[in-house]
Amino acid sequence: MVKRLLTFVLLLTSAVTMLAQNRTVTGTLYDAELKEKVPFAVVQLLKQDSSYVVGATSDEAGSFKVTAPTNGRFILKASYVGYKTIFQNITIANEQDVSVGQLEFQVDSHTLKEVKVTASAPKVVVKADTFQYNASAYRVPEGSTIEALVKRLPGAEVSSDGTIKINGKEVKKILVDGKEFMVGDTKTAMKNLPTSIVQTIKSYDQKSDLTRVTGIDDGNESTVLDFGIKAGMNKGLFSNIDLGIGTKGRYSEKAMGAFFNSKFRMMGFASANNVNDMGFGGGPRGGFGGVRQGLNATKMVGLNMNYDNGTTLQWDGSVRWNHSNGDLNSRVSSENFVAQQGSFANRLAQEYTRTNSWDGRFRLEWRPDSVWNIMFRPNFRLSKNDGQVVSSSASYNADPYETVDDPLSTTSIAQLKALGLMVNTQRNMTISYGNTTALGAMLQVNRKLSSNGRNVTLRVDGNYSDSDSKTFSTQDIQYFQLRDALGNDSTYRAYRYNLMPTKSWDYALQATYSEPIARKTYLQFSYQFKYGFSKSDRDTYDLSAMPSGTFGSLQPAYRSWDNYLGLLTNPLASYLDNNLSRYSEYRTYTHDMQVMMRMIRDKWKMNVGVMFQPQHSTYMQDYLSVHVDTTRTVFNWSPTFDFRYKFSEQSNLRINYKGSITQPTMSQLLSIVDNTDPQNIAVGNPGLKPAFTNNFRLFYNTFKQSHSQALMTFANFSTTRNAIGNSVTYDATTGARTVQPVNVNGNWDADAGLMYNTSIDSAGVWNLHTFTRANFNRYVSYLQLNRTSNLEKNITKSLTFGERLAASYRTSWLELELDGSVDYTNTKNNLQSVNNLRTWQFAYGGTLSLNLPWNMSISTDLHQNSRRGYNDAALNTDELLWNAQISQSMLKSNALTFSLQFYDILHQQSNLSRVINSMSRTDTEYNSINSYIMLRATYRLNLFGGKNAMSKPKDGPDFDRNGPGMAPRPDGKKGFGGGRPLGPPPSGGGF
Repeated sequence: MVKRLLTFVLLLTSAVTMLAQNRTVTGTLYDAELKEKVPFAVVQLLKQDSSYVVGATSDEAGSFKVTAPTNGRFILKASYVGYKTIFQNITIANEQDVSVGQLEFQVDSHTLKEVKVTASAPKVVVKADTFQYNASAYRVPEGSTIEALVKRLPGAEVSSDGTIKINGKEVKKILVDGKEFMVGDTKTAMKNLPTSIVQTIKSYDQKSDLTRVTGIDDGNESTVLDFGIKAGMNKGLFSNIDLGIGTKGRYSEKAMGAFFNSKFRMMGFASANNVNDMGFGGGPRGGFGGVRQGLNATKMVGLNMNYDNGTTLQWDGSVRWNHSNGDLNSRVSSENFVAQQGSFANRLAQEYTRTNSWDGRFRLEWRPDSVWNIMFRPNFRLSKNDGQVVSSSASYNADPYETVDDPLSTTSIAQLKALGLMVNTQRNMTISYGNTTALGAMLQVNRKLSSNGRNVTLRVDGNYSDSDSKTFSTQDIQYFQLRDALGNDSTYRAYRYNLMPTKSWDYALQATYSEPIARKTYLQFSYQFKYGFSKSDRDTYDLSAMPSGTFGSLQPAYRSWDNYLGLLTNPLASYLDNNLSRYSEYRTYTHDMQVMMRMIRDKWKMNVGVMFQPQHSTYMQDYLSVHVDTTRTVFNWSPTFDFRYKFSEQSNLRINYKGSITQPTMSQLLSIVDNTDPQNIAVGNPGLKPAFTNNFRLFYNTFKQSHSQALMTFANFSTTRNAIGNSVTYDATTGARTVQPVNVNGNWDADAGLMYNTSIDSAGVWNLHTFTRANFNRYVSYLQLNRTSNLEKNITKSLTFGERLAASYRTSWLELELDGSVDYTNTKNNLQSVNNLRTWQFAYGGTLSLNLPWNMSISTDLHQNSRRGYNDAALNTDELLWNAQISQSMLKSNALTFSLQFYDILHQQSNLSRVINSMSRTDTEYNSINSYIMLRATYRLNLFGGKNAMSKPKDGPDFDRNGPGMAPRPDGKKGFGGGRPLGPPPSGGGF
């Protein structure tokens, strides 16, 4: 028995001893120049023959820990893009832990002059509610802007209009190294910042100016993308020139230059292109969403500046000029949920647009001492726009695609008319012009009254806008279900010329106060008075009495109304229609009073409060021979709740609730019938009640450093009581709709998503990514088939489900990614259940990026995209989309790169979008040029490091003349595992 006990104790002691012998290697990584910690760097333990043993990444504090499996001699390797790789020999003996202390990274000037990828960099790292993406882990084609990079981020969505969403929230602002960049315009950064200068991308919710300075949470958060510049580029001069010319008249030119020092930054941009600014490869890989709407040519010049002396003064400023020309041809097919027997429409339109605008923003923040903070934000905007539209449309009382293929052709209209399916046809022409001048400013002064959180803030806001618009329009309608006195098809025409100057201004005065009432607990008070005024004076000249065909021979052009007005037989003033003209003035007086309690603990934070809002409005209007002068006094209130719990530095839970009240507008309350457009008649409703909306949001994220596992999930729910919806009276004879706002109940929507990203192996060579989205909407409206029938509740339900799955293999010279996606939409309408819609969009394929010797790279992207379930059979397509690029770098430090890009090689890409709401389903197909070849030349000039900026770079441990960018093995041989040396891996990748 004693012998067995001794044996058990010996085995237990041995097991405990082995568990205790971790043989861990620890240390901390620093930037030698900036003396800053380097987080999320790749640390690897190698055998003496350079074979991989184990790896990890440094944490937020730059610390790392790897565990050796046995005693022996090893090589410790630490790498991060923009730095020279660190190699250090270590010996582990007697199962002892080893501390290497502080290791310092040296800036690698070569990687600043070329795009270099560290293959094993983790794709995403999460801390609290901040997502940090490593740019080097997402390969994009040479010369790409950050738009192509953002499209590849887990949880990111970029729509065709440039709207960016990260983890289900829209991005409102772009930052560069935490500093404001072109505020109010996310597209300028997305289209012009080159990926070659970006090291990291952070996504987080930025507090408002008031919250950041005072700690008083006003609930005005903005989701931002913060682009971190590569290490070492914070001092010096760099530029990037990218010129491209292609077949079919395509061109794309970009140039940017920047100067950085320790206090001042200046970045200038200029661009011109006619490739719709979609970025190389178009929309999101492996799916739909990158719809090119028309042919667009744009030009832009911009300047952004930042200054920070590190103590008392910061200022940011930006100014930009934009010009665009648009050529949009659209083919629209829609189903209106307004009649049990069906209401369908088709439209073919050609639209030309032209815009010019100037935009300027400035922010000054002055901290004269530790208790005062003064902030000033002025802005201005000048814009002019022209437009001309010619369209033909038709309405039917049954789905025309069940009978004909082209519902708008003359032959089809005759055929459908014979079957009694035609309701009307229309031809419209519009010429428009607008001119706007807008000025605004904000001044905020904060005073800390104590060190424990007591402070007071005064704030003033003001805005002024002056705009002028002119519109000339013609409308010709033929009714097939309505007869005139002679028994022929009835017709209607309206020829109008409108002049509408508009002015508005507003100001707001606000005071806030924060009082500590307990340990880490604050009571916050806020009061704001707002005054707003707007007026418009529209003169409408009715030219409908002119003989039919008077304007038919003229071709519309920008501001060409003088050609039309020159045909008038009488002076223009004689055509003024006082009934159609409208003058209105609107004034609002609002008091916002908010009380909030804020509690801060080590593990959690909570804000709970309520806002009270008395509002007084006056409205005066002269329209349709009716003079209205009315007032309204309402009282709004809304609660708010925000709770955050931190499980760890990498795991965070947030629950948010906010209630809000929406008052109907004065025009909605006016009992006036507006039938100036006989096909769309508007009626007011004096009995409208305010709508109350409940918004809930849940967000959770976590991250495990092992295999860089990142998980994010969110859920949103919104429901509205007394929502302001529509009651529609549909005239099946004419196709006209009379719309009146009404209160409806039963409107709600839910949205949820799940993102998971992981490396399958610890070195980050194999990676897996999945992103799942689901959305449900329930819309309620009321339908009256005619003026004598009863109202019927019309409920439209829309369910959308989307999934994207991708797996990739990446090394320093190769990346292969296979991906697939599916998007399913199911729409049901209780009054037209026979026309319930089910559509599928699915895609699958892959991307390949290959870095060859002699500084050459090849990228290709091949995906099969399919659609099913569309009414128009021509839209149920299978499209095999293939793009490719070959790039060659040359000159010292690969400063010059030539790229040959092939877009849509098989000529199969189309452009289609679908929109569903409570009243209709609309499918739109746009014109575009998707298939062309582009030759690009990219030149980078980078001068960094002060007095050493122009010195000849020395060969370091991460540079070799025979194989630029290849880290030498410790045994002195080139390449990985004895393989052949490779050229520098540029950021070449898929499309």
